[in-house]
Amino acid sequence: MRFGAFVPQGWRLDLVGVPQAEHWPTMLRVAKVIEDAGYESLWVYDHFHTVPVPTQEVTYEAWTLMAALAATTDRVRLGQMCTCNSYRLPSYLAKVAASIDVISGGRLEMGIGAGWYEHEYDGYGYQFPKPLVRIGMLREGVEIIQRMWTADEVSYEGKYYTLKGAICRPKPVQQPHIPFWIAGGGEKLTLNVAARYAQYTNFGQSFEEFVHKSKLLRGHCEDVGTDFGAIVRSSNFDVICEATEKDVEDRIELIKDHYRPFVPAERIERMDGMWRQFAGTPEQLVVKLRPWVEAGLTYGIVYFSEAAYDTAGLERFASEVVPALA
Repeated sequence: MRFGAFVPQGWRLDLVGVPQAEHWPTMLRVAKVIEDAGYESLWVYDHFHTVPVPTQEVTYEAWTLMAALAATTDRVRLGQMCTCNSYRLPSYLAKVAASIDVISGGRLEMGIGAGWYEHEYDGYGYQFPKPLVRIGMLREGVEIIQRMWTADEVSYEGKYYTLKGAICRPKPVQQPHIPFWIAGGGEKLTLNVAARYAQYTNFGQSFEEFVHKSKLLRGHCEDVGTDFGAIVRSSNFDVICEATEKDVEDRIELIKDHYRPFVPAERIERMDGMWRQFAGTPEQLVVKLRPWVEAGLTYGIVYFSEAAYDTAGLERFASEVVPALA
């Protein structure tokens, strides 16, 4: 079992109360903790407006952070969970990603999905087509990006994108290209794109969903002639890792207090189950995660809501949970 961890960037209201002048030092400090604690990768989200509700709090742009973190870390791999294909032309995105792969010495992961946050689309002036269209754009986008990374010159005539002699230099350091993480569990379309192009997938908000989507991915792999066993299946986990059960309860209350100025009380109570799903002592978390490992999950990406203010849980998970599942 391999693990990555998210850097706080504001999207989930995880920089509230940190002075703006301290935002980047805080993000970099957490990135260094992730690297030094032995996580394989660090991750950011590709979003513009906060969740669970849009607010005036900050959300730092994903690929800006990728470049900054590429230049200021040494060993940890760098990913986005996940880049919204609709927000940048795939030809341009391929160029950006290749440049950052060079800057980082070949440490970039390419997380990409079809996009879903309609409030951002409307706010930033992007069209928000139906899922069939967005996933069709994703398929063409991944095809274009892969060709931009591997061919000298790319011409492409698709339903959604057209290129005429595009050149991408520099090429990525990684060969044959930067690994693709196709994120999303759309049963007929997204998982089919993943079966065709992904080295990694990311889906499953619950154990039952992970098992179900895994079976569907296997079927798509059989249909298109891909080795299902060669695709790494990953999922994301909101984790609370404390030394005692009382500390777990205290942490949950602190998280609720953190959200209260922004989120209605009834919604906070509905979110309680999300926080508790992967909350516990290290021993309890090993028990909660082991069935996922037995079901074929080999990569987890963990998010700690308090990381900007307190990295003890992030470090405790790395030292006590990760070795038990490795």
